Amino acid sequence: MSRLTRWLTPSTVVRAHCDLPCGVYDPEQARIEAESCYKIIEKYQANSDATFRTRAIAIKEERAELVKHHLDVLWHDYFKPEHLEKVPKLHDMFWNATKQVSKVKASTDLADA
Repeated sequence: MSRLTRWLTPSTVVRAHCDLPCGVYDPEQARIEAESCYKIIEKYQANSDATFRTRAIAIKEERAELVKHHLDVLWHDYFKPEHLEKVPKLHDMFWNATKQVSKVKASTDLADA
């Protein structure tokens, strides 16, 4: 790696969803990505082409990671103590959802989706 490349490459990469906070929090983003995972698994199972199946798995894993990201943003940035008071099972719901997304990411079984 050249000096210039090292100098231009950040030593720390930081990513965030608008920690302004922007106030735009919508579970629809997670739902759309989750639905995409389901449809990808359906298409994966209906197709025997090895190249297609390899691409489908890679895309499904990306989409599943986005579901986890969007759920994480909601959990960490949007929900406040008053939400937990109104919905006491909120923590368990999100914990179970993220665990399920991990199953989807690691599986091509439609039952997991």
